[in-house]
Amino acid sequence: MDVITIILIALGLAMDALAVSITNGIVIKNLKMLHAFRVALFFGLFQALMPALGWLAGLGLKNFISGVDHWIAFGLLTAIGVKMISESFKTGASRSGDAALATSLLLVLSVATSIDALAVGLTLAFLDVLLIIPVVIIGAVTFGMSFAGVYVGNRFGTLLGRKMETVGGLILIGIGVKILIQHLR
Repeated sequence: MDVITIILIALGLAMDALAVSITNGIVIKNLKMLHAFRVALFFGLFQALMPALGWLAGLGLKNFISGVDHWIAFGLLTAIGVKMISESFKTGASRSGDAALATSLLLVLSVATSIDALAVGLTLAFLDVLLIIPVVIIGAVTFGMSFAGVYVGNRFGTLLGRKMETVGGLILIGIGVKILIQHLR
């Protein structure tokens, strides 16, 4: 898998974290750089950890499903993308965007926004991708976008959050289609 594809996957995965970071920025009244760093660190670390866990799980299953791995990758990425798009239309109390800086809440939000990355890690194992490069890129992209998201949310409110989740979902679906087409050739 080439670096551009990994970056696109990272961008797609980071959209949930970006949306929640924007919400955090809205909630934090006296924003300091440490606040943005803390949010970004939680999201970046979990987005890097989850693909590694998924990859390890995928190694155990690889021999059983190697003939259909491209279909599994397509299905997982499409399902994640559709889920992200549908979640982008939820409003108010149905969303988990009531974020603050409490460690327990940041942990829950970090896990919730990185579940998709677990499935991507599973997909990476099926595609024989070396783990370290995607993990570093996914974690770094999520960190950077989350850090910026806190500031964007603090400045601009709720204008961008839902749109970014939709874009992220579309990116993941597109990558799933690309993987399927490459393997069917």
